[in-house]
Amino acid sequence: MKFNKYSNIDGLLLLDKPKGLSSNTILQHVKSIFSVKKAGHIGSLDPLATGMLPICFGRATKFSKYLLHSKKKYHVIAQLGENTSTGDISGICTNKKKVNIKLEKIIQILKKFHGIIQQIPSMYSAIKFQGIPLYKYARKGIIINRKKRILKIYKIVCLQYLYEFLELKIICSKGTYIRSLIEDIGKNLGCGAHVVYLRRLSVGPYNISNLTTLSQIYIKKYNTKFQKISNFSQNIKKYLLPLHSLVTEYPKIYLNEKEVFFFKNGKIIFLKKKKEIGLVQVLQKNTQDFIGMGKIKINNTLIVDRVLSHVLI
Repeated sequence: MKFNKYSNIDGLLLLDKPKGLSSNTILQHVKSIFSVKKAGHIGSLDPLATGMLPICFGRATKFSKYLLHSKKKYHVIAQLGENTSTGDISGICTNKKKVNIKLEKIIQILKKFHGIIQQIPSMYSAIKFQGIPLYKYARKGIIINRKKRILKIYKIVCLQYLYEFLELKIICSKGTYIRSLIEDIGKNLGCGAHVVYLRRLSVGPYNISNLTTLSQIYIKKYNTKFQKISNFSQNIKKYLLPLHSLVTEYPKIYLNEKEVFFFKNGKIIFLKKKKEIGLVQVLQKNTQDFIGMGKIKINNTLIVDRVLSHVLI
């Protein structure tokens, strides 16, 4: 029998990402700690940024897209009067102006960024062009043409304006690049701006009270390093949310055993009661078990969007 060194873990870890490390570097650390082969993060954070980095394990990776589309909340501090090569404090200054702007003008400009806006992603982003992240081109001085993206700013609030530092709380849609947003605000103010502090406070229904730090996991790993890997897996699971936590924002629909069988086999389910069009969680009525994600169509039928696979041991 071939020995499997990997742990069989499904679930969601809400990690408090530390400053100075890339999201992928953090992911590799976590995969090593948990001894898992299959894991992925939801929504990259810049090395400068801290805060919520959701990490999926095992079968949860198949459902990551549902949380990816959720709203995100950020705490940002921007320095006005200075543009940098990267749009944040890690870059070199490319333009500097004296700041003499009243709070009233800042509030007025911020209103322009509320609602549906267009944004060109930063060259220092993880978006890939021909399979290579844009930031790798940027480091070589190569500029790639980027298409404008349509996104939504649900809320942008000025918390404090002191000297040239502007502190904001931002709630936004998937695909929002905070560095680009701050640069655009600076451009509209006529003085330039860059990010000096960035922390992600929430993703979807989860906030910072749900976060686990790398230190907590490392300590748990150290304290159990002489135990069997299965024991460590059990101990570490207290930091994980169940797989269906990725889809809690979606409405639920319950199926009987016969309907569950058809759903798992990709059959169309004809619903008796009128339901709203869109994505839904599918659960088995008598057990409350999560079966997968479905989509209700305009003709009041339910089709498969993603089925939860069984674990083969």
